[in-house]
Amino acid sequence: MSNPLYENIKRDPRYAELVRQRGRFAAMLALLVIVIFFGFVLLVAFVPSFIATRIFEGGNLTVGVVLGFSQFVFFCVLTWVYVRRANGEFDTLNEQIVQDAMKKL
Repeated sequence: MSNPLYENIKRDPRYAELVRQRGRFAAMLALLVIVIFFGFVLLVAFVPSFIATRIFEGGNLTVGVVLGFSQFVFFCVLTWVYVRRANGEFDTLNEQIVQDAMKKL
């Protein structure tokens, strides 16, 4: 037995568009994370001399350390981007779909 509210939501073409947009956005971000992470791992594996290059003459800071730290910053920024879009555009559309579905009951 299905809930009529859920049936109204599933029939709404905006719901299918919301699912498609959200899935495409999440897949794009996930692919970006995978490329960045494994790109770093591949650099470590195949170009260790580049990773070991010192940023400053006589210093201990290397390209690898900077790139590794940059990943954490980049992933935090991506999380912020996702949360901002999810709490803004996606939640607004979701709320409209639910309200319209409730009106049809």
